[in-house]
Amino acid sequence: MVKKKTTVKDGIKHENLKEQTDNDDGSTMKNHHEKARKDQADQSCAEEDKVTETVTGAAPPDKVVTPEKSPEEKLAEMQDKYLRLSAEFDNYRKRTLREKIDLTKYAGENILLDILPLMDDFERAIYHMTDAADCTSIKDGINLIYGKFFEFLKQNGVREIESLNCAFNVDLHDAVAKVPVEEEEKKGKIVDVIQKGYYLQDKVIRHSKVAVGE
Repeated sequence: MVKKKTTVKDGIKHENLKEQTDNDDGSTMKNHHEKARKDQADQSCAEEDKVTETVTGAAPPDKVVTPEKSPEEKLAEMQDKYLRLSAEFDNYRKRTLREKIDLTKYAGENILLDILPLMDDFERAIYHMTDAADCTSIKDGINLIYGKFFEFLKQNGVREIESLNCAFNVDLHDAVAKVPVEEEEKKGKIVDVIQKGYYLQDKVIRHSKVAVGE
């Protein structure tokens, strides 16, 4: 009798478990079907939006479209940019022209400022020449001014062209005379410098005027 009762309880237990499993499977299938229907509905809505946009040329209501400018507005904007650019270029041209004029006008200002002290020395020398008792002091003063002026030229890149006893070079010398010479080694060479020539850096700014032996 006891075994029969236990068997019945086990049967009920298995039946309840099967019923619960069937219910769970049914609930899962139901949720799956509902999700599939929802996805299908969303897809249908997206396709309808695409069709509407293609046919009417309008975007869906949730998309913001910037209105395109009219040709008149675009033309007015381009004209405004052109006028602004033209005014800026005109101001730049006037400014650079003024700077070039000032540069040309005052290019030698620094050099002249350095020469003015030499002018002062010459004026003092001339003033004291009337009171000088001998020529030695005058000679020393002139030599002093000459040394200062020579140093000034050197600082500004000016240097003398070596000419005496050198071979004649048309790029450096101007022959103003020919002098007969007895020594064979002096023929074709410079025997006298009438006026010195100078370089400015590596450029000849004045040719030497010389006499060439023949």
